[in-house]
Order: sequence, then structure tokens, then C-alpha cells
Amino acid sequence: MKTISTLILAIAIGCSAYSQSKKEKNLTFLHTSGQDIVNESGNKVYLKGVGLGNWMLPEGYMWLFGGAGDRPRKIEKVISDLIGDEKANEFWKNYRRDYITEADIKRIAELGFNSVRPALNSRLFLTESENPVYVDEGFQLLDNLIQWCKKYKIYVIIDMHGAPGGQTGQNIDDSPNNLPELFIEPKYQDQLVNLWLKIVDKYKDEPVVAAYDLLNEPLPKNTGAADKYKHLLVPLYQRLTAEIRKIDSKHMITLEGFDWSNDWSLFDKPFDNNTFYQFHYYCWANPDNLGSIDEYLIKRKQLNTPIWVGETGEQDNTIYWATSQLLKHNNIGYSFWPYKRMSTKKPSLITIKKPIDWDLIVAYTEGKDKPSADISEKILNEFLENIKLENCEFFEDVCNAINTRIPGKIEAENYGFEGYNKSYFVIDTLSKSEFYRKSEPVKIKLDSKVKDQFWSDQSVELQKSEWLVYNFDCLNNKKHKLTMGASANDLPTELEIWINNKKVNFTVSNKNFSEVKVGNFKLKKGENKIKILVKSNSLKLDWFKFD
Repeated sequence: MKTISTLILAIAIGCSAYSQSKKEKNLTFLHTSGQDIVNESGNKVYLKGVGLGNWMLPEGYMWLFGGAGDRPRKIEKVISDLIGDEKANEFWKNYRRDYITEADIKRIAELGFNSVRPALNSRLFLTESENPVYVDEGFQLLDNLIQWCKKYKIYVIIDMHGAPGGQTGQNIDDSPNNLPELFIEPKYQDQLVNLWLKIVDKYKDEPVVAAYDLLNEPLPKNTGAADKYKHLLVPLYQRLTAEIRKIDSKHMITLEGFDWSNDWSLFDKPFDNNTFYQFHYYCWANPDNLGSIDEYLIKRKQLNTPIWVGETGEQDNTIYWATSQLLKHNNIGYSFWPYKRMSTKKPSLITIKKPIDWDLIVAYTEGKDKPSADISEKILNEFLENIKLENCEFFEDVCNAINTRIPGKIEAENYGFEGYNKSYFVIDTLSKSEFYRKSEPVKIKLDSKVKDQFWSDQSVELQKSEWLVYNFDCLNNKKHKLTMGASANDLPTELEIWINNKKVNFTVSNKNFSEVKVGNFKLKKGENKIKILVKSNSLKLDWFKFD
């Protein structure tokens, strides 16, 4: 009997240990702790994710559409015009079923991200009738997403991208009348509160939900909406927060400033102890330039809360790398926008191939002739096949740039952000860069600015004894080939290259730009470092890459 009891106890202890181990592997509720986001064990969690735009709220630019298809309700009209209401309804059912699936969430986790920010359109959850009723489809889609994310350990930040009535008066929130009617008609604020309470009640006990993003990019300045209605924004946030807290004290809430999320002048002190603030960071200068984030760092200190970038992207790999590096250095998590869209000049992680004859539909949205129903149906059926993950194109270089890891190219201007004598050393510290990283003295030169190219090419000039340090991640322990794009202003230019703790002497002996192989080097899994020091003469460094 004693032996059996001992065995039962051992099994019970083993099962308990297994259960505890399994529990620890599951995601736990997140909350704010000073300027950090932490889990229930008190461990810091750095939210690095992707935005699931164009799924529950289609955006015309991701379809390459013209003005007649710039927002969800107009895109829906285009599809109905082309193939009729019945087939259009079937189209949208298939579209939303296949645009984001479990396979997409699994892939997002494999790529190294730990969160997603789904963009919700209130119309998918609530009708626009005189007496609105809830719509099952939106809630079912969100339920599916949360179950998939639970399976693959991905946090969800629920983003109210299109509020009832519209919070911007623009296409991005599906505004019906090009006005921010959320702030004009009180009934829309009531609807927003009730919709959030419906969502919160469903997920109040779900730890996979990281936060509620109450309102995306409200009240732009350029339309006059901010001047007219910004005084109503914080009271709406306070009302929403108070109502949410009546049923849910566990989840974080994230608040965006007005003017596309980025004006925080209305925020003076937190009115909730589990809130963090959000801005959106797009670097669209031409020539390339990294926008300053100093105002947000100052505000973070004042508010003593975490801050987060809910959207960044829509540029090229140079900016992706720099943005991720800058934000990580400053303890600011981010969500890359968007995860998936149709092919454009601007690379994304997952790209949908443009169907044959898609331009016929695009032309219709630009006011040209409508293609026949048969042709349109064929094109749209091909589109529905193309949106499936297995039929999309994955850009590893984009993914690696976002994750600051190799294999891939590291542009010379994207040295580290640790500052003087840590990430760089230059003799002249008074002169500053003209356009890229303008607050620093490293000599970054503009090599080209092509009129029809949305990015620029630049390089760095280093004199004798000057150096730069770069940090990057690697997914494995193995040798990688190092290649450098450079030229010597004076011949020959001798370099000292440190890769982690290994020193290599190298000479650049070509005055014209050339791609030169430096050698094969063992890199370690995780973070690596390379330091490039000029020992004689001077160097023009464009980039280097590890294959």
C-alpha cells in the first residue's frame, strides 16, 4: 500500500510539475511597470510585431486602387459593380477567410515576432443601421485570430482602426462622409463605448490579448479636424477607460495622440495605472532621414509609462534596419505595417502577386471603362488564390532588416546608437551629418537621389583612426562570407576589422567603388558585433553584408 501511495504521489508531483512547466510556457497577462511592459513573473516583454492591415479593414492603396476604391465601403462597391451583390458577398467571405489564416500566424511566429496588431473596422462588428446590431462575422474572425495566437505564443493588440462614424474623416478609417463624425455625433461615441465593452467582455480573461488600442490615428491636423475636435479626445479616452475598467482591470490600454497618433500635447498625466502611449513612426523624407523621437522620450519620462510604436514601415530596408535598431536602443517596441499586401515599389514581408489583368480593375477605380462581369470574376478569383500565404512571395531581406539580422546587407550609415566612443569615433565632432542622423558627426554623404525613387543612396567617409561599430543578430553558429562595398580615397587604405573578438587586417586598393570579399568568419547565434577601423588614409564605405 505504501509503495502504491508513493507511486501515486510521485505521479501527482510529476503531473503538477508538468502542468506548472506548461503553464510557464504559456503567455501571461502583461502590465505596465514604470517605463517597461512586464509579464506576470515581472520579466520585461519587448513587443515586436506586425500589423494585420488590409484584412478586416481593406485599404485601397494596398489594392493599388484609385480614388473610387480608396476605403472599404468604396472597395465593396467596386466589387459589387463588377460581379454583382451575390458574388460580391461570396468574394468577401472568402477574402476574409483566407487573407489571414493560422498558417500566417505560425509564419509570423517563425519569423521572430511576438505580437500582432489587427486593424478592426467597426462595420464588420456593428451595423450602421438606425438601431445597430452586432455582426457575428467580425467577432468570429477575431476569435479565430486569438486562438491561433494562443497556439503560437503571439500577443494581440486589438486596434480600433475604423470607429463608428470615423475618427479621422479620411479613407483609412472608412469614414462615410469624409468627416470625423465620431466627434460630431454623440451616438457614435455611444456605439464605440458599447462595441469596446462587447469586445472587452469576451476577452477580459484572455492573457493572449496584450492591450486594447482604443482609437487609431484620430483627428489629423491638415484637414482642420484636430483644431475643431481635439478637446474631445481625452474625455473620450477617459470615458472608454472608465467603462472598460468596470469589467476588466487586467489588460493594458494604449492611447494614441491626435494627428495620425503623433501629437501628444494633450497628455499630461496618466489617468489609468495600466496604460501606455503610442506614436507612429514613418520616415518618408527624401533624401532619407531618421525622424527625431526626442519629444516622445521626454514625454515618456514625464508620464513614466511605456511608449510604443504602433506602426512603422512603408519604406526600404535601410530605414527598416535603422528604425528597428533605434527603437530597440530606446526600449520602444513596435509593430511593422503591414505584414501582407499587394506588390508595390515599397517592399513588405509578404507580398501578394498581382493577378493577370488586375490593371483593368485598377483602371475602373480611376474612372475608366468597367471590365465585363466574366473578366472581372476571373481576375478576382485569381486574386483570392493569390492572397493565400502559400501563393505569396516572402522577402527574407525585408524580414532580416526589420529584425536587424543576417544574412543581409548592412548599410554603412546604420552604425549603432550607443554614441561617441561606443558606436563611432570621428576626429571632427563639431560638423554634423547633412541629412541622415543629423544630430551626429559621422560624415554621411548622399550618393544619389533618383527622382522616381522613393529612397536615396548614401555612404560614410572615414579618415585615419576613425571607426564605426555595428551590432546584428545571427540565427546560427556557423561561418558566413563577409563582403564589403567600398572605395579608397587615397591608396592604399588599410583597415582593421574586428568581428566579435577576432581581428582581421584588410586593405582596400581601388579608388573606384568595388565589391570586395573580406573572408569567411564564424558568427555566433544571437548578437554579434563588427568594428571597422581605418588605419591609414581614408575610406568611403557604402555597405557590407554577410551571406
